Amino acid sequence: MTRINFYERQGCHLCDDALEVVLAEAAAADAEVVRHDVDAKPELQARYGELVPVVEIDGVQHSQWFVDAGRLRAALTR
Repeated sequence: MTRINFYERQGCHLCDDALEVVLAEAAAADAEVVRHDVDAKPELQARYGELVPVVEIDGVQHSQWFVDAGRLRAALTR
C-alpha cells in the first residue's frame, strides 16, 4: 500500500485546503495517509518549518505549500 505522509500545523489554511485534495486522491488510489503535526516535534519543526503543507509519497517529497490533484493522482497511479 502506498503511504502518504502529510506534514501540517494547526491553523494553517493551506494545510486545510491541501488535506482535502490528499484525502480524496488517497481514497481513490487506496493509499494510506499519515498526518504529522510539525509543531509536535522539534525535528519536524526544524525540517519543515514554514514549508507546510508538505506531502511525501513513500518517503519522497512530492509537494509543498500547494497540492495539485492531477499531479498527485498521476504520482499515486505509477
